[in-house]
Amino acid sequence: MKPPYPVGRRSLLALLAAAGAFVLTACGSGSGRRPGTGSGGAAAGAPQRYGYGADPSQFADLYLPAPGLTVRGVVVLIHGGYWRSTYGAELGEPLAQDLTGRGYACWNLEYRRAGNGGGWPATFDDVAAGIDALAGAAAEHGLDLGSTTALGHSAGGHLAVWAAGRAGLPPEAPGAGTPGVPLTAVISQAGVLDLRAARELRLSDDAVENLLGAPEDAERYRLADPMTAIPLDVPVYAVHGTKDTTVPLGQSEGYVAAATAAGAVAELVLTPGDHFAVITPGSEDWERIVGLLDAAHPGPPVEGGPGPTGSGRGPS
Repeated sequence: MKPPYPVGRRSLLALLAAAGAFVLTACGSGSGRRPGTGSGGAAAGAPQRYGYGADPSQFADLYLPAPGLTVRGVVVLIHGGYWRSTYGAELGEPLAQDLTGRGYACWNLEYRRAGNGGGWPATFDDVAAGIDALAGAAAEHGLDLGSTTALGHSAGGHLAVWAAGRAGLPPEAPGAGTPGVPLTAVISQAGVLDLRAARELRLSDDAVENLLGAPEDAERYRLADPMTAIPLDVPVYAVHGTKDTTVPLGQSEGYVAAATAAGAVAELVLTPGDHFAVITPGSEDWERIVGLLDAAHPGPPVEGGPGPTGSGRGPS
């Protein structure tokens, strides 16, 4: 059986960088802090952990720009891994570290995944509750959530676009209701945006059925699929590498075509890299994503932030 999330040389380097960052921040960020409380006065770049439930996977780490930098906007990071517990929020840490240097506050979200209590409906409940928990952290730090972008990779792209459509869900659906933190834009990084097609292709050894179960429950699959929530009232930018062999380009192409036909604001952004280049600071793919974020959060240039090549942690 193929691995659920193939790892090549480039992606292995990205994962090792993320793991190293995780060890460093875990040692210096007070990981034993009570859920729901920030560290207060933390050094620039040290994440502050907030819990939004009792499960160990129900948390988010808040990254803030260095003191003196104007906060340009807020970014919710949602990691991928085909919804499986093999991968976690450590994938988002290099992105958060890069973006804080550019003036962004980042909410790096963890959630229960298939294999550690997730699946339907827990994964969806967690993503909704985890994004809403940002409201309390923002109030504590005086962050303006009037411009908040969800940035999700792979399965995280699916969850980010799904979360942007929560207000249109029926009352009985996971995540339904008025969001506590309305998203103002979504950037999908090689997102799995068409669950029906992904299921038919049996991507990553039937990852969609592994997430949702109950293949006879058509309503469950409909509620989980971003394609059935079209049109959204927020712009969606579907970024996809032309060398991606993990998530087919058709996932982004099909979503954008359907969204624009329905009158929504959606754009397909092609980049030259593979599946992991879009989450590798220093890559051309990542710089395209930063450009989209800057356009969504217009503001003055950030002095002292990373140059055009980002943090320098790009692939070899």
